[in-house]
Amino acid sequence: MLKQKNPGVLLISLLGVLAAGPGCAGDFQDDAEVQVFITSMVKQHQFNRQKLETLFSQAKKRDDILEAIARPAEKTKPWYEYRKIFVKPKRIAGGVKFWKENVDILKRAAQQYGVDPAIIVAIIGVETRYGANTGSYRVIDSLSTLAFAYPPRSKFFRSELEQFLILAREEDVDAHTVKGSYAGAMGYGQFIPSSYRNYAVDFNGDGKRNLWNSLDDIIGSVANYFHSHGWQAGEPVADKVTSTAPIKTTQISEKLKPGKKTAGDFAKQGITSTPPLANDQPVALLKLEQKDGPEYWLTSNNFYVITRYNRSPLYSMAVYQLSEAIRDAYQHSRP
Repeated sequence: MLKQKNPGVLLISLLGVLAAGPGCAGDFQDDAEVQVFITSMVKQHQFNRQKLETLFSQAKKRDDILEAIARPAEKTKPWYEYRKIFVKPKRIAGGVKFWKENVDILKRAAQQYGVDPAIIVAIIGVETRYGANTGSYRVIDSLSTLAFAYPPRSKFFRSELEQFLILAREEDVDAHTVKGSYAGAMGYGQFIPSSYRNYAVDFNGDGKRNLWNSLDDIIGSVANYFHSHGWQAGEPVADKVTSTAPIKTTQISEKLKPGKKTAGDFAKQGITSTPPLANDQPVALLKLEQKDGPEYWLTSNNFYVITRYNRSPLYSMAVYQLSEAIRDAYQHSRP
């Protein structure tokens, strides 16, 4: 089990860092929209203007971030290629190792939040390979670039930038140096700032929510995220359709969240899985592309809950299939 480290570099007060950050010039110091944003932070949240101006004067606009957000794998790859990124032997073995090293924390999180440990492990595996890659971009660069140089989603990322600065002040996170993904997600579970503030938990009771160094907080926070978004213990996630009846495009669900249609309704149309789901189980019908043609799945609300982490059905299916592979390997590795 990874022991909690002295947060040192990561957990320095925001104000101290802003005053003492490196003097290199950035790309936002003369940006009029940044000045408007700073004024808003001063008025609404009582930030110090000079210290924010110092921070933004050192923030960098990253063209590689703009390129990355324009081509996410969930939108550019078919399922049969996307799956291979995550559901592979090395990541499965890493999941088994992570589970064994943190079995007590996972058990406690499952008991408190009612979330399947295999899903928690798989999320962390998909997001950061169990903490091996928590991101190499400075969060201030990522969020500033997307907030002020990416018009399609500038409103969303300005909100996340606001949440990041508040989070830095609340949790004593180093706003100048802390790193994350190209979209500003942080820690083992890759929480964006608003999710960090709303769903991260102090699961070891030390008074801080540390998603970089505390496995208690990391695991507890992922569990709380799923619990808060409606995960139902014991409910299925997804079952592959095994019936041979032809499926029409009109039968495929328009939304990932199950509506009024149940497994029994689909069974009447000749669409069933093996073993069959309970007739009253609400499900959606999902189509995924394989090399040799489409495959179909009946997905439950728990599948939809996974998409609250990432809105792609490919992501949700990758997490689910990785979780099942990890569970199987973990159970077979036990004496």
